[in-house]
Amino acid sequence: MAQLDITRLPGIIQELAPDMEVLVSRIYSWYVEPGHLVFPDAMKTWVQEKYGDIETQQIVRVTNDQTGESTLFNSVRARRPVLTPRTEETRDLQVLAGEGPFANPLEETPADTFGRIDGDHWITASNIAKYDYLHAVIIAKENNPYITAEPQIADMISVAIRWCQDAHRIDPRAVYPLLIWNLLWRAGASVVHNHAQVLLTHRPYAALERIERIREEYRCRYGSEYYDDLFTVHTAVGLGLVYGAARVMAHLTPRKEHEVVILAESPRDLAPALAKVLECYHNIGVQSYNAAVYMPPLGGKGHYVAWVVDRGDLYSRTSDIGGMELYAGTPVVASDPFRLMEHLAAVMLP
Repeated sequence: MAQLDITRLPGIIQELAPDMEVLVSRIYSWYVEPGHLVFPDAMKTWVQEKYGDIETQQIVRVTNDQTGESTLFNSVRARRPVLTPRTEETRDLQVLAGEGPFANPLEETPADTFGRIDGDHWITASNIAKYDYLHAVIIAKENNPYITAEPQIADMISVAIRWCQDAHRIDPRAVYPLLIWNLLWRAGASVVHNHAQVLLTHRPYAALERIERIREEYRCRYGSEYYDDLFTVHTAVGLGLVYGAARVMAHLTPRKEHEVVILAESPRDLAPALAKVLECYHNIGVQSYNAAVYMPPLGGKGHYVAWVVDRGDLYSRTSDIGGMELYAGTPVVASDPFRLMEHLAAVMLP
């Protein structure tokens, strides 16, 4: 059986049952087009040894027609190996994480006016340079830069929710929470010590407001829940799995490399799956990532949705984001979601 990859997506969809093909096409459109190049003679031997025959490359573009998300894939770029961080670099990170104010938060970070939330593994501080008017930092109590254990992930989410409840008492208008986790400088963190950001506001942030509008329009038009259909589509093409009570997808329109989406009905269901995704990331050598957890308004019901994306080699001098991401709204991605799903399945399925 041929190994699945993103270039085979049109064929995979054509082989689905007719009603499933209709559902996939309701959400996604795609094209596969050849890109051509001509190498000078001096390059041909090197290119053949490193990549094989790549004078014609299959470019895949997948677009989510409901959200407008769009991603370009090149299977040649996806062949490149992912390298794990060197041992001495990991050790240096642990040393750096033990330095600075987050290593001693009670003495060297400010508290919110309502105090701190002190969990088993994390403690809050008021952000000294705030994103928004209710904004805290959730600081790990240990120096390990790579946290993947379920109890620690569950405790971070719990601390975030408890902080939001206390912040809500300060401003009862504020009901919209957001949890952001930027791991290391490639992901935008200015401090090596592991920490996350939690915010609460009286107006939802643009991305959350947009997805809620899309879900409502989708329900009105098709009579079904967008998230349910999104997971059904990913599962149908081989990019979705269930872990515990959470649904996990290797995203078909990733923002950048190795993006994973987790859908859960409660934070208790979300934490085990997120821990396993981070374990998978560690296994494939991901060194830096952005994660976000979309949560329902305080006092309301809804989905807990985690987004996690690889931000690349810590020691690379090139940025992983350029003009295509900023101004075309279409990321160019090297990783293949079918390879990512193989790695996720290895840690999540018996």
